[in-house]
Amino acid sequence: MDIVTPVLLGIVEGLTEFIPVSSTGHLVLAGALLGFHGEASKTFDVVIQLGAILAVIVLYWRRFWDVMVGLLRMEQGPVAFTRNILLGFLPSMVAGALAYNAIRAMLESPTVVAWALIAGGIAILAIERMAKTITTTSVEAMGWRTALGIGIIQCLSLVPGVSRSGATIMGALVLGVERKTAAEFSFFVAVPTMLAASSYSMLKDGVHLGSAEIGGIAIGFVVSFIVALVVIKAFVAMVSRFGFTPFAWYRIIAGAAALVWLGGH
Repeated sequence: MDIVTPVLLGIVEGLTEFIPVSSTGHLVLAGALLGFHGEASKTFDVVIQLGAILAVIVLYWRRFWDVMVGLLRMEQGPVAFTRNILLGFLPSMVAGALAYNAIRAMLESPTVVAWALIAGGIAILAIERMAKTITTTSVEAMGWRTALGIGIIQCLSLVPGVSRSGATIMGALVLGVERKTAAEFSFFVAVPTMLAASSYSMLKDGVHLGSAEIGGIAIGFVVSFIVALVVIKAFVAMVSRFGFTPFAWYRIIAGAAALVWLGGH
């Protein structure tokens, strides 16, 4: 693997992991454009997401530290935070394990990604226009049914192109969570979700990776971490001001452009 490919894919991952446009979908399309495909590319696409996840841990380290200390003291807020993150994570973990082979097969189909980008964009536009009373303004205040409901909706993101963050955030909005909290919940749920997905992928496929592939993953990991550090803060600020509509239109345009390009190949 040349050094340019993992650098470019690391940039794509860092830019797209936490915004509702599907990082996996973009990696599949970028991989097709760069001629990077096969079993190694599937593992690469999953594992470099850990770089972006590390950015969440670094930026929110105080929040995670306070939760750990509070758990030791059995404080209500940290206990509720941990419960809600687990409920948001568990459905996709179970569904991902059961449908692993089907998911891997879909990673070979840029066309599926393109249509999912368009469908997801239309869904975001519809949800943004729905009138919904805000009932939750923090992760700690979220009821267990809301957290579980978001977790179930997140299972849609197992289809490449749907977007894990997009499904999580839109599910939260539908269930009455305000925008900033919905975005932060998607960040926090990403930590156990992507740790589990990457570990499972490496367990299943890591033995097939050579030193060149592992080196490429390392490069992509570092690049995605650096880019995600910048993107997370910018994303929260943008969502608070403009909402999610700009990302919906981007998805529709990107998906349509991908279909046109794929139709010519």
